[in-house]
Amino acid sequence: MLLRVTIFLLLLVSNSFGENLENCKWDNRKGVPCIVISKTPNTSSFSEGSVGKIIINREQIEKSGAIDVVDILKYVDGIDIKQNGGKGQLTSLFMRGTNSNHTLVLLNGIPINDQSTTQGLHNFGQDFIQTIQQIEIYKGPSGAHFGPSAIGGAINFVTAIDYINKYSISGYNGKNNSIDANYSKIIDNGLHLNFKGSSSNNKNSSSRYGGKEEDSAKNYQININAEKWIYDDLKTNSTFYARRTKANYDASSSDESGFAHDKMYVVQASLNKLNKNSENVLTFHYNHYNREYDESGYFDWYNSHSTVLKAERRIKPIKKISYGYGVDYKYDTGSFTNNGSWSTPAARGHVDNFGFFANSGYKFSDDMILSFYGRGDNHKTTGINPTYKINLTKLFGKFELALTQSTGLRNPSLYELYGNNGRTDSYKHVANPDADPEKSRTNELKIKYLFNNSLSLENTFYRSSIEDALLYNGSYKGGSGYTNNKSDLKQDGIESNLVFKVNNHRLSIYNTISSSKQEDGSHQLNRPDSTYGINYDSNFNNSLFGPFSINYNYKHYGKSFDYAPSVTKVDSTDIMNLAVLKKTNIGVLSFNISNLLDEAYQRPYGYSQNGRQIRFGFQSLF
Repeated sequence: MLLRVTIFLLLLVSNSFGENLENCKWDNRKGVPCIVISKTPNTSSFSEGSVGKIIINREQIEKSGAIDVVDILKYVDGIDIKQNGGKGQLTSLFMRGTNSNHTLVLLNGIPINDQSTTQGLHNFGQDFIQTIQQIEIYKGPSGAHFGPSAIGGAINFVTAIDYINKYSISGYNGKNNSIDANYSKIIDNGLHLNFKGSSSNNKNSSSRYGGKEEDSAKNYQININAEKWIYDDLKTNSTFYARRTKANYDASSSDESGFAHDKMYVVQASLNKLNKNSENVLTFHYNHYNREYDESGYFDWYNSHSTVLKAERRIKPIKKISYGYGVDYKYDTGSFTNNGSWSTPAARGHVDNFGFFANSGYKFSDDMILSFYGRGDNHKTTGINPTYKINLTKLFGKFELALTQSTGLRNPSLYELYGNNGRTDSYKHVANPDADPEKSRTNELKIKYLFNNSLSLENTFYRSSIEDALLYNGSYKGGSGYTNNKSDLKQDGIESNLVFKVNNHRLSIYNTISSSKQEDGSHQLNRPDSTYGINYDSNFNNSLFGPFSINYNYKHYGKSFDYAPSVTKVDSTDIMNLAVLKKTNIGVLSFNISNLLDEAYQRPYGYSQNGRQIRFGFQSLF
């Protein structure tokens, strides 16, 4: 099967290798290439604008003073985060009210969700930010673009070349500090090389509420990127990314021993071909996870591997039509050895998935475009399942109106399918090899009004439902396991965003009203009914202070339901972040205050969040 798919992918991309290149604008071998960092998969020229894509680039990341990914994502509207303590601890993300395993996480457009986790979710607490070049956020079902598991949306980490050679140091004491460096070199033969590395140490109060000891987290990252022009119309891209995070793990406030050790590395290589009428990309991807847990002297090990082959073609517009198509093949394997509280026997399993996708955009006129995206996935256990997305965008003067219907799916994870190889553990956990995929349908209306070139207001209304949700069942085949629930999960919401941009100032005021419930009306946990906030970014240059920038973030996290100790509504929180950067003759000085009001709160209940922290930093170019 793998050999046949490989041959098919090669044929798809190589069909047009004989065509002539016209105006090869990407061939800038002696400077920064004049191409965008990342393109959304399964899109074409006319339909690109219908993709709701939030981009956070490297400059914005540095201005925010962020240390890890959580520092960035927790101030994005429509995203709710819970973290079992401080930095490095287990972190779940809920996008538009969907479950924590309904957000697909990607590296350069390829999925990297850890298949050895119980439900295939991604632990955002392990992701630090120093070597990430860009973060892209896709809210709403994105299965037609990326494949399974993007029911709530997708987060894409980009590791492109950074052409600014620099090093940075930040911290506030010997136990809380980070250092990172970036170096790039362009060689005369068309080879671009980039090396990034970082180290971060964090030590704060106990993650468990009421705990007595300090908990620490250490993170190390390496990222190597390369681009090589083979011909004027053909180049290769490759990246190696590795991270390792070790954090203290507290079973309870009275049992604070143990640690979690998470290691991941990724290898990607792609071949890019630009022709007169098309752009073609062939990508190979491999990622590996190795997680180890010490639970009061009991060690658990989780390993998983993913291999992906992907080919995609984008056709240049022909009159009023643009389109593209492609295929991908993904093979996942994982193993689990749990000697801790679950006393699970060693288990292993594998799945594969073959996906084929296509898209088309039709431009009725300069102010109306219809876009269609479709994808089919042939999974080892669940068979063929389609997803699609249809969007109609229409301009009425200063109004932009967009209607979207989209679907998504999540196939069961390796643990849900195979768990304990059919055997039960001390909790009588039973695997479910017959589990069906979760499926979603979402209707969305976006209305945007442009008051002038500086001020705009955007409102997004969405309603979605998830059927066949895989939920924990305490009475499955005489034990407990993950089974398909016939009651739908429902999400409704309104996202409003007022944006003011003038010169070097940008102010965003947002508000989200949402509801996430089961069919019986009970609330989903850790998802507030309301959030609102402010994001402000500004660059100044005056005669007294010279050039400097200010970045301010504020978010009100409304009341939500949680176990406290039974299901109840917990209080709201208000968190703020302030960062100031000052350019000097020797480099850039930074000052950052997180949790400005020193808000004391638990999210989820039983886990304390970090109080106010002050960090100083210095960055120098070389």
